[in-house]
Amino acid sequence: MSIASTDRELRVLHLEDSELDHELMVVHLLRGGLRVKALRIDSEADFIAALAQKWDAIISDYNLPGFSGLVALDLLAASGRDVPFILVSGEIGEDTAVAAMRNGASDYLLKNNLARLVPALLHAIEATEMRQARERADRELGESQQRLRELAQHLQTSIEQERAAIAREIHDDVGGSLTALKFDLAWIARHSTSAEVTTRVNSALETVTLAIDSSKRIMHNLRPAILEQGLVAALQWITLRFEKRTGTECLLRLPRYALDFPAGVPLVAYRTAQEALTNISKHAQATRVELDLSLAGGVLSLEISDNGRGLNQDDLAKARSFGIRGLRERAGTVGGWVDLSSSPAGTTLILSVPLNLAGNADIPTHAAPDADDPSQWGGL
Repeated sequence: MSIASTDRELRVLHLEDSELDHELMVVHLLRGGLRVKALRIDSEADFIAALAQKWDAIISDYNLPGFSGLVALDLLAASGRDVPFILVSGEIGEDTAVAAMRNGASDYLLKNNLARLVPALLHAIEATEMRQARERADRELGESQQRLRELAQHLQTSIEQERAAIAREIHDDVGGSLTALKFDLAWIARHSTSAEVTTRVNSALETVTLAIDSSKRIMHNLRPAILEQGLVAALQWITLRFEKRTGTECLLRLPRYALDFPAGVPLVAYRTAQEALTNISKHAQATRVELDLSLAGGVLSLEISDNGRGLNQDDLAKARSFGIRGLRERAGTVGGWVDLSSSPAGTTLILSVPLNLAGNADIPTHAAPDADDPSQWGGL
């Protein structure tokens, strides 16, 4: 709805040294169907004082004794107030008018053409209000996005805390109980003289052993304890495990020195590698995977690439395809981002996280062997 179609009263500040010209301006506004409350001022001091009040528009003469419309425009800009400013003069040149528009004036008019005053004023006010509404919307959108980022970070942190708690409960309660049961079954097997009982006990021992292995796997998926040994060890372990499980050649490149990463970064990097390798094993049909961990210019990069079939836009646009979106949200919790590129020759995913690191140490050249699996929460 336009201003002209409402019963709104416009507050107009008129910078004019002639009372007659002021009254003429008010008459034109009233004839245009506007309700106006206008205040005339004619000095710099009065103008500065008037800026403390709320105005819908400022109409200014170009030349005033000891003052000018261009100076008033500069003072308005310096005040930080966003008020439409219309310059009116009987002698303003085109170059001056263009310069005024560049400096923030909404419009300029000649005094012998005040018939254009009402539409110029309405246009200036509506354009300013639309711009302010857009800025408010952008501000609110930015605040909403910030709240969403904070919520995503909180959810990721809560999820990881819950995973760690569940993993420890499985280790302490379920794992402990299964281990005790295994010892009891083994004792029964040693002391039983019945072949039938021994057979049933051995069968139960196999079931308990499978349950213990399942508990270890579940604990690893919830919260791999190998992360306690650092990101490098975790990446070495997960690539070896991926290669043995899938038969896909897996090459891991590491920096020369291990660094003390900020809290949260190793877990984000590990989960990124875990998700990428899971997707590769499910969909890529790749025969070779390369992981490259590097640090350059204060930015940690983890690049995972494969020589599989690649992804198409339909794969990425699936309504319930949350893998990549989840990785991007997770990366945002540590101030990082994820880039994904794909072609028929393969897919590359890059995690980048800005860091401020100090200190280094030699990196071991291989992960611990499976016989002493470091990924578990202690022996079960």
